[in-house]
Amino acid sequence: MTAQKTILIIEDDTEISNMLRILLTQNGYHTLCAYSGTEGLLVHNEGIHLILLDLMLPGKNGEEIIGELKKKHPAPVIVMSAIHEIGKKVDLFSLGANDYITKPFHNEELLARIAARLRDAATGYQKMDSSTPEKLLTYQDITLDPAAFCVTCAKKPVSLSKYEFALLRLLMENPNRTCTKSKIYDYVWNDENSADDNTLNVHISKLRKKLKECNPKQDYIETVWGVGYRLQKLPH
Repeated sequence: MTAQKTILIIEDDTEISNMLRILLTQNGYHTLCAYSGTEGLLVHNEGIHLILLDLMLPGKNGEEIIGELKKKHPAPVIVMSAIHEIGKKVDLFSLGANDYITKPFHNEELLARIAARLRDAATGYQKMDSSTPEKLLTYQDITLDPAAFCVTCAKKPVSLSKYEFALLRLLMENPNRTCTKSKIYDYVWNDENSADDNTLNVHISKLRKKLKECNPKQDYIETVWGVGYRLQKLPH
């Protein structure tokens, strides 16, 4: 039998906190609740498998404690907030968040995101917003900085969308393996049902075009027909 996973809910709204506790308990999770950033830091420990983190907290807010939570124990963090701005979401990823869900959300979506992040932690796949220490990724003349959310190719800056950045990061973190479509869907769009082949093809095409504009002589991404994508194998 699979061991029960423990989820820490850091949410100052008692009504929302209770709703989340009941939802998660009904779906087989054990829960702990904290109602401020400081309390969340005190409660967090090595027995926590995932954290649901509200941003608007009394005392230290969610943004301030993400790094401290990760340093104490690197469990995946899903941020819950009513903020819609993409810039804010990107900032949260750079701080160490593993996912983001906008309030109000559907319970089914939250459960799917929780399952995906727990699966990532179990399989060892590195996420865009990974709990492991951020480090520069390099492949040929491409450099990707996860913390700064920036990419250069042939020493030229490349402006990528969140999804293009995630695609490239996944490929660069797995340079010697083919990334299947299902793994890409889960990594970039959080679950397989939220994207399709056409969506993936469009984003791969845009990513290839932007890299080609920096270095017209080089092709970086190879299609493995019927399976997925990988970086072009380097010549021996």
